[in-house]
Amino acid sequence: MSREIVAGVDGSPESIAAADWAAREALHRGLPLRLAHAWRWEPLDIPLVQDRASQERAADEILREAEATIARSHPDVTLTAEVIRDTPVAALLGTEEHAEMLVIGSRGHGAVAGFLLGSYGQQIIAAATGPVVAVRSRDGRPSEPPVGDVLVGQLGSPEDSAAALGFAFATAAARGASVRAVRAWSLPPLYAYSPASMRLADEAGGLVPYEEKALREALAPWRERYPEVPVTEHVELGSPGQVLLSAAGAARLLVVGRRARRGAVGPRIGSVAHAALHLAPCPVAVIPQG
Repeated sequence: MSREIVAGVDGSPESIAAADWAAREALHRGLPLRLAHAWRWEPLDIPLVQDRASQERAADEILREAEATIARSHPDVTLTAEVIRDTPVAALLGTEEHAEMLVIGSRGHGAVAGFLLGSYGQQIIAAATGPVVAVRSRDGRPSEPPVGDVLVGQLGSPEDSAAALGFAFATAAARGASVRAVRAWSLPPLYAYSPASMRLADEAGGLVPYEEKALREALAPWRERYPEVPVTEHVELGSPGQVLLSAAGAARLLVVGRRARRGAVGPRIGSVAHAALHLAPCPVAVIPQG
Protein backbone atom coordinates (compact mmCIF):
# COMPACT_ATOMS: atom_id res chain seq x y z
CA MET A 1 0.00 0.00 0.00
CA SER A 2 1.30 3.48 -0.89
CA ARG A 3 2.04 6.14 1.68
CA GLU A 4 -0.62 8.70 2.56
CA ILE A 5 -1.21 11.72 4.76
CA VAL A 6 -3.80 11.17 7.49
CA ALA A 7 -5.81 14.02 9.06
CA GLY A 8 -8.05 13.56 12.08
CA VAL A 9 -11.40 15.37 11.85
CA ASP A 10 -14.01 15.85 14.57
CA GLY A 11 -16.22 18.62 13.17
CA SER A 12 -14.37 21.46 14.90
CA PRO A 13 -12.94 24.44 12.97
CA GLU A 14 -9.49 23.38 14.16
CA SER A 15 -9.79 19.92 12.63
CA ILE A 16 -11.04 21.38 9.34
CA ALA A 17 -8.04 23.72 9.30
CA ALA A 18 -5.80 20.70 9.93
CA ALA A 19 -7.45 18.81 7.07
CA ASP A 20 -7.02 21.82 4.79
CA TRP A 21 -3.31 22.02 5.65
CA ALA A 22 -2.98 18.26 5.12
CA ALA A 23 -4.64 18.53 1.70
CA ARG A 24 -2.16 21.15 0.55
CA GLU A 25 0.73 19.10 1.89
CA ALA A 26 -0.61 16.03 0.09
CA LEU A 27 -0.64 17.98 -3.17
CA HIS A 28 2.90 19.26 -2.57
CA ARG A 29 4.16 15.72 -1.94
CA GLY A 30 2.03 13.96 -4.54
CA LEU A 31 0.36 11.78 -1.92
CA PRO A 32 -3.27 10.84 -1.23
CA LEU A 33 -5.09 12.28 1.78
CA ARG A 34 -7.13 10.19 4.20
CA LEU A 35 -9.61 11.83 6.57
CA ALA A 36 -10.30 9.85 9.73
CA HIS A 37 -13.06 10.42 12.28
CA ALA A 38 -13.00 8.38 15.48
CA TRP A 39 -16.25 7.14 16.96
CA ARG A 40 -17.00 4.35 19.40
CA TRP A 41 -20.33 3.46 20.93
CA GLU A 42 -20.15 3.98 24.68
CA PRO A 43 -23.66 3.89 26.17
CA LEU A 44 -24.20 6.19 29.13
CA ASP A 45 -27.05 6.13 31.62
CA ILE A 46 -27.86 9.81 31.05
CA PRO A 47 -31.24 11.19 29.90
CA LEU A 48 -31.47 12.68 26.39
CA VAL A 49 -28.30 10.94 25.15
CA GLN A 50 -28.82 9.81 21.56
CA ASP A 51 -29.15 6.13 20.83
CA ARG A 52 -26.45 4.22 18.99
CA ALA A 53 -27.95 4.60 15.52
CA SER A 54 -28.33 8.35 15.94
CA GLN A 55 -24.78 8.75 17.18
CA GLU A 56 -23.48 6.65 14.31
CA ARG A 57 -25.33 8.79 11.78
CA ALA A 58 -23.95 11.93 13.43
CA ALA A 59 -20.40 10.57 13.19
CA ASP A 60 -20.87 9.78 9.52
CA GLU A 61 -22.29 13.26 8.91
CA ILE A 62 -19.27 14.91 10.54
CA LEU A 63 -16.95 12.96 8.27
CA ARG A 64 -18.94 13.61 5.08
CA GLU A 65 -19.14 17.34 5.77
CA ALA A 66 -15.37 17.46 6.27
CA GLU A 67 -14.83 15.44 3.11
CA ALA A 68 -17.09 17.75 1.07
CA THR A 69 -15.33 20.85 2.42
CA ILE A 70 -11.87 19.57 1.51
CA ALA A 71 -13.02 18.28 -1.88
CA ARG A 72 -14.39 21.73 -2.74
CA SER A 73 -11.23 23.52 -1.62
CA HIS A 74 -8.79 21.03 -3.12
CA PRO A 75 -10.44 19.25 -6.05
CA ASP A 76 -7.11 17.84 -7.28
CA VAL A 77 -6.26 15.92 -4.12
CA THR A 78 -6.85 12.17 -4.03
CA LEU A 79 -9.20 11.91 -1.07
CA THR A 80 -10.65 9.11 1.03
CA ALA A 81 -12.55 9.27 4.31
CA GLU A 82 -13.63 6.79 6.95
CA VAL A 83 -15.12 6.51 10.41
CA ILE A 84 -12.81 4.45 12.62
CA ARG A 85 -14.64 2.75 15.45
CA ASP A 86 -12.20 3.37 18.24
CA THR A 87 -11.01 6.09 20.62
CA PRO A 88 -9.40 9.16 18.95
CA VAL A 89 -5.91 8.21 20.11
CA ALA A 90 -6.12 4.57 19.07
CA ALA A 91 -7.87 5.44 15.80
CA LEU A 92 -5.19 7.80 14.55
CA LEU A 93 -2.26 5.78 15.86
CA GLY A 94 -3.75 2.77 14.11
CA THR A 95 -3.25 4.47 10.73
CA GLU A 96 0.48 4.99 11.19
CA GLU A 97 1.64 1.91 9.27
CA HIS A 98 0.99 3.65 5.95
CA ALA A 99 0.99 7.29 7.08
CA GLU A 100 3.66 9.72 5.95
CA MET A 101 2.43 11.94 8.77
CA LEU A 102 -0.56 12.50 11.04
CA VAL A 103 -2.19 15.94 11.07
CA ILE A 104 -4.35 17.15 13.96
CA GLY A 105 -6.03 20.40 14.98
CA SER A 106 -4.85 22.60 17.84
CA ARG A 107 -6.92 25.25 19.62
CA GLY A 108 -5.53 28.65 20.41
CA HIS A 109 -2.14 29.52 21.77
CA GLY A 110 -0.65 31.23 24.75
CA ALA A 111 0.35 30.21 28.24
CA VAL A 112 -3.20 29.24 29.20
CA ALA A 113 -5.23 28.82 26.01
CA GLY A 114 -2.49 26.70 24.47
CA PHE A 115 -3.35 23.83 26.78
CA LEU A 116 -6.49 23.43 24.70
CA LEU A 117 -4.29 21.37 22.37
CA GLY A 118 -6.06 18.73 24.42
CA SER A 119 -5.16 15.48 26.09
CA TYR A 120 -5.95 13.45 22.96
CA GLY A 121 -3.58 15.52 20.85
CA GLN A 122 -0.78 15.32 23.38
CA GLN A 123 -1.24 11.56 23.74
CA ILE A 124 -1.07 11.11 19.97
CA ILE A 125 2.08 13.22 19.68
CA ALA A 126 3.76 11.46 22.60
CA ALA A 127 3.00 7.94 21.37
CA ALA A 128 3.33 8.34 17.58
CA THR A 129 6.18 6.56 15.82
CA GLY A 130 6.17 9.05 12.93
CA PRO A 131 5.69 12.79 12.36
CA VAL A 132 2.65 14.54 13.81
CA VAL A 133 1.72 18.06 12.66
CA ALA A 134 -0.47 20.26 14.87
CA VAL A 135 -2.33 23.01 12.99
CA ARG A 136 -4.15 25.99 14.49
CA SER A 137 -7.20 27.64 12.98
CA ARG A 138 -7.51 31.27 12.00
CA ASP A 139 -11.02 32.01 10.74
CA GLY A 140 -11.40 28.37 9.78
CA ARG A 141 -8.12 28.30 7.85
CA PRO A 142 -4.67 27.08 8.88
CA SER A 143 -2.60 29.70 10.69
CA GLU A 144 0.22 29.39 8.17
CA PRO A 145 1.74 32.39 6.39
CA PRO A 146 1.75 32.11 2.58
CA VAL A 147 5.51 32.62 2.49
CA GLY A 148 8.32 31.86 4.89
CA ASP A 149 10.90 29.21 5.58
CA VAL A 150 10.71 25.84 7.25
CA LEU A 151 12.24 26.39 10.67
CA VAL A 152 13.93 23.41 12.31
CA GLY A 153 15.67 23.01 15.63
CA GLN A 154 18.97 21.12 15.64
CA LEU A 155 20.00 19.77 19.02
CA GLY A 156 22.65 17.33 20.11
CA SER A 157 24.56 15.18 17.64
CA PRO A 158 23.79 14.76 13.92
CA GLU A 159 22.21 11.41 14.76
CA ASP A 160 19.99 12.98 17.43
CA SER A 161 18.48 15.47 15.00
CA ALA A 162 18.54 13.44 11.78
CA ALA A 163 14.81 12.68 11.73
CA ALA A 164 13.77 16.30 12.30
CA LEU A 165 16.25 17.64 9.74
CA GLY A 166 15.18 15.04 7.18
CA PHE A 167 11.52 15.99 7.58
CA ALA A 168 12.31 19.71 7.35
CA PHE A 169 14.35 19.34 4.16
CA ALA A 170 11.80 17.03 2.52
CA THR A 171 9.01 19.49 3.33
CA ALA A 172 10.98 22.46 2.03
CA ALA A 173 11.89 20.60 -1.16
CA ALA A 174 8.25 19.68 -1.80
CA ARG A 175 7.13 23.28 -1.27
CA GLY A 176 10.00 25.06 -3.02
CA ALA A 177 10.86 26.71 0.30
CA SER A 178 14.04 27.32 2.24
CA VAL A 179 15.21 25.81 5.52
CA ARG A 180 16.29 27.86 8.52
CA ALA A 181 18.21 25.63 10.91
CA VAL A 182 18.60 26.86 14.49
CA ARG A 183 20.95 25.53 17.13
CA ALA A 184 20.65 27.00 20.62
CA TRP A 185 23.35 26.69 23.21
CA SER A 186 23.89 27.86 26.75
CA LEU A 187 26.91 28.64 28.86
CA PRO A 188 27.80 25.42 30.66
CA PRO A 189 28.09 25.28 34.42
CA LEU A 190 31.48 24.47 35.86
CA TYR A 191 32.69 21.03 34.73
CA ALA A 192 29.58 20.52 32.55
CA TYR A 193 31.68 19.95 29.41
CA SER A 194 34.01 16.98 29.38
CA PRO A 195 37.74 17.55 28.83
CA ALA A 196 37.34 16.07 25.35
CA SER A 197 34.52 18.45 24.38
CA MET A 198 36.40 21.44 25.79
CA ARG A 199 39.45 20.43 23.74
CA LEU A 200 37.26 20.32 20.62
CA ALA A 201 35.83 23.73 21.49
CA ASP A 202 39.35 25.12 21.88
CA GLU A 203 40.36 23.64 18.54
CA ALA A 204 37.32 25.27 16.92
CA GLY A 205 38.30 28.67 18.33
CA GLY A 206 35.81 28.88 21.18
CA LEU A 207 32.32 27.80 22.15
CA VAL A 208 30.47 29.78 19.45
CA PRO A 209 32.57 28.43 16.54
CA TYR A 210 32.25 24.98 18.13
CA GLU A 211 28.44 25.20 18.06
CA GLU A 212 28.50 26.59 14.50
CA LYS A 213 30.69 23.70 13.40
CA ALA A 214 28.31 21.21 15.06
CA LEU A 215 25.39 22.70 13.14
CA ARG A 216 27.26 22.62 9.82
CA GLU A 217 28.17 18.98 10.33
CA ALA A 218 24.58 18.04 11.17
CA LEU A 219 23.31 19.81 8.04
CA ALA A 220 25.97 18.50 5.64
CA PRO A 221 24.27 15.23 4.58
CA TRP A 222 20.93 16.97 4.07
CA ARG A 223 22.47 19.76 2.00
CA GLU A 224 23.99 17.08 -0.18
CA ARG A 225 20.71 15.19 -0.49
CA TYR A 226 18.64 18.33 -1.21
CA PRO A 227 21.02 20.68 -3.07
CA GLU A 228 18.09 22.72 -4.41
CA VAL A 229 16.96 23.78 -0.91
CA PRO A 230 18.42 27.11 0.31
CA VAL A 231 19.63 26.89 3.91
CA THR A 232 20.20 29.54 6.55
CA GLU A 233 22.18 28.60 9.65
CA HIS A 234 21.57 30.29 12.98
CA VAL A 235 23.36 29.69 16.28
CA GLU A 236 22.21 31.60 19.34
CA LEU A 237 22.86 31.64 23.07
CA GLY A 238 19.70 30.71 24.96
CA SER A 239 17.29 27.92 25.75
CA PRO A 240 16.18 25.88 22.70
CA GLY A 241 12.50 26.61 23.25
CA GLN A 242 12.95 30.36 23.57
CA VAL A 243 15.32 30.62 20.62
CA LEU A 244 13.01 28.64 18.33
CA LEU A 245 9.93 30.60 19.35
CA SER A 246 11.70 33.91 18.74
CA ALA A 247 12.37 32.80 15.15
CA ALA A 248 8.97 31.21 14.51
CA GLY A 249 7.07 34.39 13.69
CA ALA A 250 8.17 34.34 10.04
CA ALA A 251 8.09 30.56 9.58
CA ARG A 252 5.51 28.60 7.61
CA LEU A 253 6.28 25.48 9.64
CA LEU A 254 8.26 24.76 12.80
CA VAL A 255 9.89 21.31 13.03
CA VAL A 256 11.07 19.98 16.38
CA GLY A 257 12.35 16.61 17.49
CA ARG A 258 11.09 14.62 20.42
CA ARG A 259 12.86 11.94 22.40
CA ALA A 260 10.88 8.98 23.71
CA ARG A 261 10.21 9.85 27.35
CA ARG A 262 7.88 8.17 29.77
CA GLY A 263 6.63 9.85 32.92
CA ALA A 264 4.53 8.65 35.80
CA VAL A 265 1.32 9.16 33.80
CA GLY A 266 2.55 7.95 30.42
CA PRO A 267 4.68 9.21 27.49
CA ARG A 268 5.83 12.83 27.53
CA ILE A 269 6.58 15.11 24.61
CA GLY A 270 9.52 17.04 26.11
CA SER A 271 9.93 20.69 27.03
CA VAL A 272 10.96 22.03 23.60
CA ALA A 273 8.09 20.33 21.76
CA HIS A 274 5.69 21.36 24.54
CA ALA A 275 6.70 25.03 24.21
CA ALA A 276 6.45 24.94 20.42
CA LEU A 277 3.02 23.30 20.40
CA HIS A 278 1.52 25.76 22.85
CA LEU A 279 3.19 29.01 21.83
CA ALA A 280 4.33 28.92 18.19
CA PRO A 281 2.09 30.93 15.83
CA CYS A 282 2.59 28.53 12.89
CA PRO A 283 1.90 24.80 12.39
CA VAL A 284 4.28 22.59 14.37
CA ALA A 285 5.66 19.23 13.25
CA VAL A 286 6.89 16.97 16.05
CA ILE A 287 9.26 14.24 14.90
CA PRO A 288 10.17 11.25 17.11
CA GLN A 289 13.91 10.67 17.28
CA GLY A 290 15.90 7.56 18.01
